[in-house]
Amino acid sequence: MIPGRSAPVQRTSRVRVWWLTGRMLARDGPAPTRDGPATSRDGPAPTRGWRPTSRRGRSTLLAMVTSNPALARLGGYPLAAFQDLATTLRADGRPLHDFSIGDPDEPTPRFIREALLDAVGPVSRYPTAAGQPALRAAVAGWMARRHGVTVDPGEHVLPSAGSKEAIFHLPLAVLDPHGPRRNVLWGEPGYPVYGRGALFAGGASDPVMLTPEAGWRLSLADLPADRLQRACIAWVNHPHNPTGSTADLGWYREQVAVAREHDLLLASDECYQEIWFDTPPPSVLEACDGDLTGVLAFVSLSKRSGMTGYRSGAIVGDPELIRRLRQLRPNVGTAAPDFVQAAAIAAWGDQDHVDQRRAVFAAKRAVVLEHLHAMGIEVSGSDATFYVWFRAPGGDDAAYAEALLRERIVASPGRAFGPGGTGWLRLALVPTVDGCRAAMASWRDALDAGRLPV
Repeated sequence: MIPGRSAPVQRTSRVRVWWLTGRMLARDGPAPTRDGPATSRDGPAPTRGWRPTSRRGRSTLLAMVTSNPALARLGGYPLAAFQDLATTLRADGRPLHDFSIGDPDEPTPRFIREALLDAVGPVSRYPTAAGQPALRAAVAGWMARRHGVTVDPGEHVLPSAGSKEAIFHLPLAVLDPHGPRRNVLWGEPGYPVYGRGALFAGGASDPVMLTPEAGWRLSLADLPADRLQRACIAWVNHPHNPTGSTADLGWYREQVAVAREHDLLLASDECYQEIWFDTPPPSVLEACDGDLTGVLAFVSLSKRSGMTGYRSGAIVGDPELIRRLRQLRPNVGTAAPDFVQAAAIAAWGDQDHVDQRRAVFAAKRAVVLEHLHAMGIEVSGSDATFYVWFRAPGGDDAAYAEALLRERIVASPGRAFGPGGTGWLRLALVPTVDGCRAAMASWRDALDAGRLPV
C-alpha cells in the first residue's frame, strides 16, 4: 500500500492494492494492465488524438485533449491516496488505527463553530481576496503576542484558504518561467506541495536532501552559490513535516542572511508553530529585526485550532510581496467565505483552546514514544508537531508500513515525502489518546507474535 511498491500487498474480498510509479491505487478486481488507465509503468495515456472506446455496445470516439505535462510527471498526490485507503478499510466495519493524514479526531472548539454559524446570513456575498480587515488585524495581533513581531494588518497580512493553497500559488506571483531563476529549493523529506507548486508554475523543483545528522534542517549556506543563483524561492519548514524537528532563532538568522545575499525569497511554512512540547518555536519573522524584505511566513489555523476543514490561514511578511499576492489571488478565487473568516477571527483571538489541544497531543505523543522506546525502535526529530518520525525496523519503510497495515494500523512510509524519507515512517497523532493506546497494544501483540519485522 506504499508509493514506490509494485507488487500486491494485501488481498481481501474488499480491496486489492498495487504500487505503481509512486502512485497508490486501491480498487476491486484484477490489477491494472499496461493497456489500462493512465497508471502503468510506461506512463500516462497519449495526450492528443482520438481513442476508440465502446459504450453499451456502440463504438464511439473520444477526443484526447492536450494535458499539462506536470500532471503526467507527478502522478497522483501521494498523501491523498492514504485518505482513499483509510476510507476503503473502514468500510468493513472493523477497528482501524489511522495514523496517516494529519487530521486529528479532536473536535473543533465550540466557540469557533458558533462564531461560524452566527456569521451565516440570509444573503451570500463573494468574499474579497484581501480578507476582512478584522481578520487581518486578528492575525497581526496573534503575531505580536506569540512572536513579538509588529506588523501592519493592511500592508503585511493577507488571509488565505489554509496554507496549502497559498504555498502552491506562491510561485505564480514570483517565478518567471522564462527567466534564469526558475528553481524552488526545499528540504526533502518534506511537504510535496513546495515542489509541485513550482512545476505547475513553469519552474523546477530543486529538493535538498535532509539528514538526521543535520537535525533534518536545510542550511542554505551549505549549497553552492550557482545553485542558489538558479533559485527564486527557498522554502523552510519548522516545526518540520514529516520529522517534527525544530530550529532556533540563530538558524533562522543564518537563512535570512544567505537568502538576502543571493536575492532569494525566503518562505517559511509555520503551520505547526503552536504544536510544541518544550520550547515555543520561533518564527522567521523574529529573525528579521523589523525588516521583512524578501521574507514571508505562512501560518494556519488547521493544526493550531482544529480547523482543517475550514481552510483558513494567512501570509505575513514583505509588503511588496503581499501586494503582488493580493493582485494575483482574485484571479485564482481562493478567498475564504466570510463566515469562515468570522470563525478565524475568534480562533486567532483565543489562546486557551490552543494550550488545551497541545496538552492532548502531548498525552498522545507520550503513549506512542513509550511504545517505540520499549520496542527498541529509533525515533528521530519528533520534538514538535503532532508527528512521530521513526526508523523502519528492517530498514524498508514500505515493507514495514505494509506489515502494520495487516494489523489495521495505517502509517505513512517516509518515501511518500520524497527519497530522503526512505527508511523512515511517520505517525500522525490522529486517534484519541485511548485510540493511541489501543493501536500500540495491537502493535505490541503483533511483535510478540512475530508478525512484524524487528
